Amino acid sequence: MRLNGIILPHKKGTENAETVAVPCPETVKISMSQHMGAPCRPVVKVGDRVTVGQKIGDCDTYMSCPIHSSVSGEVTAISDMLLANGKSCKAVEIACDGLQTVCEEISPPTVTDKASLVKAVRESGCCGLGGAGFPTHVKLDYDESKNKIDSLVINAAECEPYITSDYREMIENADGVINGIKTIKNLLGIEHVYIGIEVNKPKAIALFEEKLAGEEGYTVLRLKEAYPQGAEKVIAFNATGRIVTEGTLPSDHGILVMNVSTVGFINSYLETGMPLIERRITIDGDAVKKPCNLKVPIGMKLSEVLKIADTDIEQIHKLISGGPMMGVCVYDIDTPVCKTNNAFLALKKQGKLKKLWWHESAHTNCIRCGRCIEACPLGLMPTELEKAYDRKDRDALNKLKIDLCINCGSCSYVCPAKRSLAEKNQLAKGFAMSK
Repeated sequence: MRLNGIILPHKKGTENAETVAVPCPETVKISMSQHMGAPCRPVVKVGDRVTVGQKIGDCDTYMSCPIHSSVSGEVTAISDMLLANGKSCKAVEIACDGLQTVCEEISPPTVTDKASLVKAVRESGCCGLGGAGFPTHVKLDYDESKNKIDSLVINAAECEPYITSDYREMIENADGVINGIKTIKNLLGIEHVYIGIEVNKPKAIALFEEKLAGEEGYTVLRLKEAYPQGAEKVIAFNATGRIVTEGTLPSDHGILVMNVSTVGFINSYLETGMPLIERRITIDGDAVKKPCNLKVPIGMKLSEVLKIADTDIEQIHKLISGGPMMGVCVYDIDTPVCKTNNAFLALKKQGKLKKLWWHESAHTNCIRCGRCIEACPLGLMPTELEKAYDRKDRDALNKLKIDLCINCGSCSYVCPAKRSLAEKNQLAKGFAMSK
């Protein structure tokens, strides 16, 4: 048995592009909402001097994690910032002094058991680096009396076109990733680790198989090249054969799923004590003259990052944060980089790669071909969900299991009528949960 999916063009043009560190910018604007859950509140004020790694935002809510400065300099403003979801939050603006003075409090944490690991990961500001931004300490802090985790699944599928930031993490930091995996496995008492890598990344597969040769409890999985192979429920099933049922989490089924870059960062933090202040980001698209992978300070303006990649700004028609399937359109080219960013795509209106996003021509009537149902990895019926949402039938949406939709966009991609099925599913999920 396997879950459905679709085959997408690979388009990994930056897979051999070694990561280049970006110089310190003149200013940064660091959002206080960079993770799933409650936003942080600034713990600095205008005029304060800050250093690299210093905590500048925090929150008492459990479902949250702190935010740290990526530069040293002076706080020039505490401003309001509009997010892509239409909400607003506070942002700390800092004028960089160019010295990159490291915070005196930075030191490797002492970690000896699960509790100290959870505490350290929380203080690091770590959230899921695959894009969802779920606070990592919450994922690690599962109730052992209810859930016995026996399988750690490392998500290294990176199944969307263009994005190669996780792949470069595997190639450039294989030892760090493996050390991070071993630390988590040992401290949490997990029996087996599955490292899922799509077969279109043979170098990464060979590297991890070589480094883990002879190690008991580790399996490098050669995943079929298919989208959405990297979705949490999909990779959990393909690794363990267990179905993450409706209304449950992988931990309810003995599975802990973690992104490969997240694990690599955790190891770095445990070794150095430097919190999450930068991201490896893929810059690509047909408006980009020098596609690349860059290590970017959190809070740097996207416009400055695009210039480093020699992007033709005037030719950009669509600017996407993430991949072409699940990415979000960027409304402001000066949007600051945040923790959950792993790629930006700058695409021309009539570029040769235009088939990688939804066509802008008017949609036509559904021809009941069933392609969307065949493509859905969760076996949902997107056409029926669309109808139920259009008539605002909450009961029907719930019966059709709208909450299982993972927003992968496969339905819209295969639809010959170019109907906005994925968009309707997003709206339908919000409507079904509303009163």
